[in-house]
Amino acid sequence: MGTTGLPALPLTGWRPTRDTVHGYARLLGKLRAAYTPAHKHWWHVSLRAAATGLTTTQIPAPGKTIELLLDLVRHELVIAVDGERKALPLRGQSLAAFSDEALAALARMGIEPPIDRTPFRDDTPGVYDAEAAARFWQALAQIDAVFKRFKAGLRGVSGPVQLFPHHFDLSMNWFSGRLVPGVDPDNAENAEEQMNFGFSTGDDGIPEPYFYITAYPAPAELLRTPLPKDSHWHSTSFQGAVLPYEAVRRSANPAEKILEFLQTVQQAGERLMTGR
Repeated sequence: MGTTGLPALPLTGWRPTRDTVHGYARLLGKLRAAYTPAHKHWWHVSLRAAATGLTTTQIPAPGKTIELLLDLVRHELVIAVDGERKALPLRGQSLAAFSDEALAALARMGIEPPIDRTPFRDDTPGVYDAEAAARFWQALAQIDAVFKRFKAGLRGVSGPVQLFPHHFDLSMNWFSGRLVPGVDPDNAENAEEQMNFGFSTGDDGIPEPYFYITAYPAPAELLRTPLPKDSHWHSTSFQGAVLPYEAVRRSANPAEKILEFLQTVQQAGERLMTGR
């Protein structure tokens, strides 16, 4: 799984930095959504893994092309507009200051995004530990690669591997191809039978990094599926399968352990949902 292995990533050791980066990512998601055509499952607000961080990918603003990169290796926000490049250092500035700096830079480059700035008014100073941010990126880059391997082996329709700014988790969807009985087929969010596979840095429900799998709607039999070693069914903050990151990190082959977890539950879900 890469040449460096997975780094230790206990949430207690970097939560203030995680929360700061999370806030910055939320602004990038909002800026992407300002000009990107709406897509089902909110895929138009998500970010993607890039070589050194998280990117909006190309954003089609009127008459211009934009990309924003949260570089967690060089520790800067890189704004590119039609080939012009501007870099702003990540120094733990408050979300309000980060937002003001980014939007001012965009304005100087001829872009004034139509966004509600209310969610980005928090002027509480942030924390940015560059080493912690780099460790997170080292982990996320490798996990992103494993998820893409998993996606490549799936039959049927699956979504992109992406980071959702709201919960700050890397995830992807697989769809059974069937509609959910009783749900309006035009309901872009809930009409399709699906499974969600993701990685979280930790939250109030599980305060350590973990991999998760959920199904919608979840077949009752799925929750009785035997799981690989170190994983378990979780039912308190959400209902799904969970594999702790630390168990993966300490395993002899982290990539294969993640794949075994993802494939075991996906194959069980596919059998139950489609009868295949």
